[in-house]
Amino acid sequence: MEVAIHAIAELGYAQASVGQIVKRANVSKGVFTYHFASKDELMEQIVHEVFDAGARFMSPRVEGQTTPSGMLKAYIESNLEFMGAHRDYIVALTEVVTNARTTDGKLKFGGASDDLILEPLIEILRWGQETGEFKAFTKRSERVAAAAIRSAIDGVANQLLVNPGLDLSEYAAELVDLFLSAVHRPSHPADSSAEGGRKS
Repeated sequence: MEVAIHAIAELGYAQASVGQIVKRANVSKGVFTYHFASKDELMEQIVHEVFDAGARFMSPRVEGQTTPSGMLKAYIESNLEFMGAHRDYIVALTEVVTNARTTDGKLKFGGASDDLILEPLIEILRWGQETGEFKAFTKRSERVAAAAIRSAIDGVANQLLVNPGLDLSEYAAELVDLFLSAVHRPSHPADSSAEGGRKS
């Protein structure tokens, strides 16, 4: 899987064939098929591995926060920190989820998984509403806000494809300022401790 991830990041989804992967891994196709029934199965395992690795990296950073602002900040920052530390993982994931299709031509990854990935953000926004730190949301608007945050983060992955030298720490700081300003109650000042002293 590690070899496949690096091959996809370097060659792209279409060019990272089973032949290329086993050649780079210095194993036979028989060894490959012992572990994976097909390239599709390998791609599915890669998606799960990258998401699981990201969750393991982010969870202690996010769950250790004591305010909604701190948690939203940690969610954004740890996401981009993971991207910076695992750039090939992120590039490979982006290649797979935007190219892998089912037999009827539909994108293989998306749909229900999109809703699942928004849940942690929706929970943070709801907590912020309960404490009075964040503005009131309807069910629709909280999902729109969560989707906007998630889309901004995912957009960084797309940028890494064309700009490997992107400064992710600066990018994260700007996203934190942008979204904390967007979700705070107008009369509630941004939590300076959660923002690391930055002004919104």
